[in-house]
Amino acid sequence: MNKYTHSGKPNTRIDVADILRGIAIGGIILIHFIEHMNFYSFPEATSAFWAKMNQAVWDSTFFLLAGKMYAIFAMLFGLSFYIQHDNQAQKGIDFRPRFVWRMILLMLFGLFDLLFYNGDILFLYAVCGLLVIPFIRASDKIILFVASFLLLQPVEIAYIIKGLIDPTALPMDLGSGACWGPLYQATGGGSILDVAAAGIRYGLPVNFLWAIENGRMTQTVCFFLFGILLGRKRLFYNEGNNLVIWKNIFVIALSGFILLVPAYYMAPKATQSIPCVSHSLEVMLNMWKNFCMMLMIVSGVTLAYYKTSAKNWLIKIAPYGKMSLTNYLSQSIIGGLIFYNWGFGLFRHCGHTASFLMGAGFIIIQFIFCHWWLRNHKRGPFEELWNKATWVGKH
Repeated sequence: MNKYTHSGKPNTRIDVADILRGIAIGGIILIHFIEHMNFYSFPEATSAFWAKMNQAVWDSTFFLLAGKMYAIFAMLFGLSFYIQHDNQAQKGIDFRPRFVWRMILLMLFGLFDLLFYNGDILFLYAVCGLLVIPFIRASDKIILFVASFLLLQPVEIAYIIKGLIDPTALPMDLGSGACWGPLYQATGGGSILDVAAAGIRYGLPVNFLWAIENGRMTQTVCFFLFGILLGRKRLFYNEGNNLVIWKNIFVIALSGFILLVPAYYMAPKATQSIPCVSHSLEVMLNMWKNFCMMLMIVSGVTLAYYKTSAKNWLIKIAPYGKMSLTNYLSQSIIGGLIFYNWGFGLFRHCGHTASFLMGAGFIIIQFIFCHWWLRNHKRGPFEELWNKATWVGKH
């Protein structure tokens, strides 16, 4: 048994992690709603004003939320894995076999999600979760090395080199584009059974192919590993010099963001004559930019929670974060009902602004429900199901 088996310190509930999880799931839902649940079909704007308004809503939402919310969600996934493993290790129990079973259950939740929404991330998270199991007892140095290596986007670097050697080379194409036609046909004109069948047949593979083509697979594993490190260092607790560390993280992340934003907008355009290089630069720089902004959000919220009176307002978000799985799955069902053909088919009538407002309204409804539900329950409905199934057979 090495020193990384368990910390020997109690892992109490981390409210700021629940707050961040709530912010992340809310941001993800807003993006999904303006995307019409992965169905990019939008009506023509009724006037020049609404055309500009819709574009502003789209641009600002993606700039502030896209890539950052999923990164927070992924990082907290790694944190949760560490806490669960550490809690059991302190009792002398190896949590890894149970975590494998837990990821199999998450795959089943993902398949359920695909019946309604073809952009599911739960199945992908389950696979990436299995990939990080070998690292849960590795040294900090090994985890940091692997996470940093993945952060560099090695696939994109390889394709940049490939493009420089052969300017006619094309970006990675694993065939995800061929899956979109049947998915659009089902969501835009099919029944709920058509959507479910297309989600399983085409949605499942397209999510993996797209994730690999756009660097999301390596990013997810990277953020899981960083989450494990944050758990080991107990950085989300207000102890030692943690708040000083978060201040330093914020400053470094802000500096990186300031440098990366112009690079992200200029470098891909400057290399448009070499498609492989241009595409890989866009993916790589976008990931680094989002990583910096994610760190700014996480450190900013953590500092605000522990250092300012904003804690009184932020803590109200915690119940929403505690029920993130329930909130994620319910947005798939209700989002499909609202936008797809089998439901109200509002993709035909709602532009980005209206869709954003509906997403915000739906989040408010979820928020109220979470507060009401947790008055009498320890966990959300799907969280409770996942927990009971995780520990099935334990005496």
